[in-house]
Order: sequence, then structure tokens, then C-alpha cells
Amino acid sequence: MRSITISSSNGFIDLMKIKVAARHISYRTLFHTILILAFLLPFVFILTALVTLEGVNKCSSFDCLGRRLGPRLLGRVDDSGQRLVKDFYKILNQVNTEEIPDGLKLPDSFSQLVSEMKNNQYNARTFAFMLRGMMEKLEREIRESKFAELMNKHFAASSIPKGIHCLSLRLTDEYSSNAHARRQLPSPELLPVLSNNSYHHFVLSTDNILAASVVVTSAVQSSLKPEKIVFHVITDKKTYAGMHSWFALNPVSPAIVEVKGVHQFDWLTRENVPVLEAIENHNGIRNYYHGNHVAGANLSDTTPRTFASKLQARSPKYISLLNHLRIYLPELFPNLNKVVFLDDDVVVQRDLSPLWEIDLEGKVNGAVETCKGEDEWVMSKHFRTYFNFSHPLIAKNLDPDECAWAYGMNIFDLQAWRKTNIRETYHSWLKENLKSNLTMWKLGTLPPALIAFKGHVHPIDPSWHMLGLGYQNKTNIESVKKAAVIHYNGQSKPWLQIGFEHLRPFWTNYVNYSNDFIRNCHMLES
Repeated sequence: MRSITISSSNGFIDLMKIKVAARHISYRTLFHTILILAFLLPFVFILTALVTLEGVNKCSSFDCLGRRLGPRLLGRVDDSGQRLVKDFYKILNQVNTEEIPDGLKLPDSFSQLVSEMKNNQYNARTFAFMLRGMMEKLEREIRESKFAELMNKHFAASSIPKGIHCLSLRLTDEYSSNAHARRQLPSPELLPVLSNNSYHHFVLSTDNILAASVVVTSAVQSSLKPEKIVFHVITDKKTYAGMHSWFALNPVSPAIVEVKGVHQFDWLTRENVPVLEAIENHNGIRNYYHGNHVAGANLSDTTPRTFASKLQARSPKYISLLNHLRIYLPELFPNLNKVVFLDDDVVVQRDLSPLWEIDLEGKVNGAVETCKGEDEWVMSKHFRTYFNFSHPLIAKNLDPDECAWAYGMNIFDLQAWRKTNIRETYHSWLKENLKSNLTMWKLGTLPPALIAFKGHVHPIDPSWHMLGLGYQNKTNIESVKKAAVIHYNGQSKPWLQIGFEHLRPFWTNYVNYSNDFIRNCHMLES
């Protein structure tokens, strides 16, 4: 017997072995041969049909057909497919450097593109132009949607939620009709405490009643000595009645709360704060903060992050007297030696009495530096982040690598402050920025404060003040829990619908949703 082996050319296992007798073939062998041929013939037929469809029918001989089918049967295909891909890449590169033809009508969807290709039989060049046009159109639409989202978020952040507006109106009405809402804060026998430096004095400047209640409540509940706490809440004239009503009807004893309106400070006259009057009345300033934020902006050359920063810089709060008020603390509280200033978008989670024991080493401002972390959004801020160093005055007087610090939770030594010219420096730089048409900086009150307090800042441990909860969606929850004060700086305030859901509970923990005023105003609850 002889053994004939039929195998594939690529070294796979033998397909079959047919044993042939020296002089005859057995019926068993013949049966197997017919069976194998019956199995292979359909595949041969399919391959022949495919090659015929691809133009093999132009071959006039079996030799031609064999040359085309042979490689396929052996698992080898010619490089015509690779050449097609290379040619198409070449066309794409050429089209990428050319202008899209005028009048080229782009399909609205991929399925429409395929349909038009079938019907109109586009060549590869036309198809490449169509593909490029569709991609560019899609990119434009995505960018426009992103900018529209940022604009909507800016307006949402700048507006007053219906619930908070309702709360202010109801409490103002209560002030006019309820004697308990008008009672003196604090009671007459406690008035001497307001200037007693053995107490821990906090200053809060805001027109948001709900936010103020959270700051005060969280500070008192987190304190080991709440009886030593005095809160000085400063608000504007329109909010004063409502703010007074809230703290008169919802005391936080044993802590003491004083509510004052800016109109009740004799020192806050136009003569003493002429720069702020200029800011509020300057047409260019009002247009900048209240005008069309897109007009004149080249969105094609602007990244969404840059645009978001510009929008944040145009928040109307930056021209509010309440926002600038902290620069006048020594004059507003002439009998106090040291205070802790808190923004209205913070939550206190730990006893803050040790802040009064920190030795500021003769400095005026105890603050957390914001240049010592890896987080590019929050803790990597230098002067270059806030100032335009192409302006000659900025380049001449400031160092772009100097470390920035945070507003929002600051220890102010008012005794040391009164020996400096910080307020005058602040005013003079505000004037220069007005003269330069806001080309020196465009981000509210922090830039002039960075200049005015230059050389007067004492760094404190970052655990005292954690920032970024208003724009940092990926904030580490464990770090939030450990921080003494968490700060929702940014647009996504916890009292807004755009606030981050997983960060809101740290704030809502201190909202009394059983309070009649809050319940009747349907305040946002997580």
C-alpha cells in the first residue's frame, strides 16, 4: 500500500490521507473520496462566483481562472485590497489640504450618505470631501453645544433660585408683621460681647439668607465652645429685614448673632469708598458684567475651559459692595483685634477655635496657599493664573511664579492690618485696572487682594480650608470629610440645581427642612 497525503501549504494538520492499493482502489476509499469532493465542491463554486463577480469572467481561459483562484484556494490573496486602502489614504490627505467645494450639499446622517453614494455613485474624492464636511460640521455643532451649555450654566449660577427668592420675601413680610422677627439682635444685655476680644468673632457678608443660615449653623454645631462664638452677619439693604427675621426667629444659642445692613455702617460712605462707586457706575464695567458675554468673542479660537473662566469672571457678584467689604474690616470693626472671615458658600465641619491660637508672626492674613497641590483646577494657582503679564505694570511689579492664596476662610489680624496701607493699595490698583479697561485682570476681588496683601500673608495648613467643591466634580469624598471648612467656590453651588449631587449632602445636612418658611418655599432637598 502507498500513502498519499494532501495537506495545506501553511503547515496545518493533514486534511486527509487516501490509501491506494498497488493495483486497485477499495470501495471504502472510493466512498470517502466522493464524500470529500461533495464537501469541497460547494466552496469551489462559491469562490468561482465571487471571482466572476469581481471581473474574473473577463478571463478567456482556464489558465487565467486558475491564476486567480489558485491563491484563494491556498489562502493567499493579492495586494489589490492594500493598494485600494493606500489610494484612499492618499485621497484623504489631498482632500484635507484643500477647500471644500462651494455648494457641496452634506447629508444629515450616515445612512443618508450611504444612500446617496448608492444612488449617485460618488467617486472616492467626492466621498472624502463629503466625509470631511460632515466631520467638520459635527465638530462645530459639538463646540456650539458646549459653549451653549456653559452660557446656560453661567446664567443658572448668576440667577436667584425661586425657593431662595421666596424665602427672602416671606421673611421680609414677617419682619413687618411680627414683633418677634424685629426683636433686637443680640439682646441689649449682650451688646458688650460684640466688641469683647475674648470671644471668637466671625464675619459673614452675604445677601443669601439660606446660605448664611448654613454657615452659622454648621460653625456652631461643629464648635466645642459654641458659647464663645459671635457672628457678625452683614447684608445689603434689600435683604436686611429678611436676614434679621431669620436669625431672630431661629436663634443659634448659645452663640451670638448680630445682623447689620451696609446702610447701618456710618463709615461706609461714598467718600470713603469712591472706587466702588466708580465700579458700580462705570458703563464699561456694567456692560462687561451684565452685557452679551458671547459678542466679540472668537469661539473658534477659545477652548471651553477658557470660556468658562471668562464667564466666571463676569459674575455680577464681583461688582457688589458685599464682595469687596472684607477689605474694610479694620474700619468696620474698630474694637476687634482678630476675626475669621467666611464666604457664604462654605460649610464648617470642625471646631475652628484653634484658628485664634495660630501665631501669624506679625502677618495680617492667615490663608491656605493654592499653589502646593497637583490638582490643576484648585491647588496649582500662581499669580500668572490671575494676571495679564503682557501688561507693563503687571510685568514690572509682580512675579508670575508667586504663590496665590485662597479667599473664603481667612484669619485677619486687624491690629496688624491697621498699621499697613493695604486698603490704599487695593484702591489704587482697582483704579489702574479701570483705566486700562480691565486689561490687567478680570477675576473679581481676589487679584487686587493678592497685590494688596503681598508680603502680609501667613500660610496655614491646607486641612483648614478645602476648595473647589463648586466646580470640581471628581472631588475626593474622603478628603471632604476630613477638611475643617469645605468651600463650594465655583458655579455649582449646593443650593442650585446645577450643584453636584454627591457633594450637596455635606451642605444640606445643615438645612432645617422642617422649618415652615423653608418647607413652604419648596427648597431644593437632596
